[in-house]
Amino acid sequence: MAPTGKRTGESTRSTGPALPSSGYLDGRLLIAMPVMGDSRFERSVIYLCAHSAEGAMGIIVNHPAGSIDFPELLEQLGIIKKGEHIKLPENAESMKVLAGGPVDTGRGFVLHSSDFYIEHATLRIDDGVCLTATVDILRAIANGSGPKHAILALGYAGWAPGQLETEIQSNGWLHCDADADLIFGDDVDEKYSRALRKIGIDPGMLSNEAGHA
Repeated sequence: MAPTGKRTGESTRSTGPALPSSGYLDGRLLIAMPVMGDSRFERSVIYLCAHSAEGAMGIIVNHPAGSIDFPELLEQLGIIKKGEHIKLPENAESMKVLAGGPVDTGRGFVLHSSDFYIEHATLRIDDGVCLTATVDILRAIANGSGPKHAILALGYAGWAPGQLETEIQSNGWLHCDADADLIFGDDVDEKYSRALRKIGIDPGMLSNEAGHA
């Protein structure tokens, strides 16, 4: 996994949230704390696609990728011809394009519901969420045969072995159970506050020293 680089201003305290009994957080959401010194992850909510002794990889689900429009992206990739966006199914027309993280930003990663699967290309993360990084899924979405729920992310977040665990223990991240609405919901700007409220934290009262019960 490609590391994202160390943050500045890390706390030396180790009162952060404990890892689950498995020791790994794949299939869960990370929520950035204010102490996070890396502006690339400020107020970010990250769905962890993989987490093991070899490192971690996740997709930021609440940072829009500027003004990039999904139908225009399909045109650029040659999946549809110019002007054909009016023929796209509704979920393709409104699909979100997100800045998934600082690593490999020229590559697209589709997080999607598990009703769609491509042999040897789709990673099943849990019962409800999969990851596919081939152009075939974009073609399927464009022609109406793709997954019911999906987001397209450009790039991903990566951590070297042990790096994420260290950041969590330094109060850099909270974590919570994932749900489809937080991953695929349209209200991108509200996901950070909603994720905090999911674990009982008032976003307005969050401090740099907040822990996780």
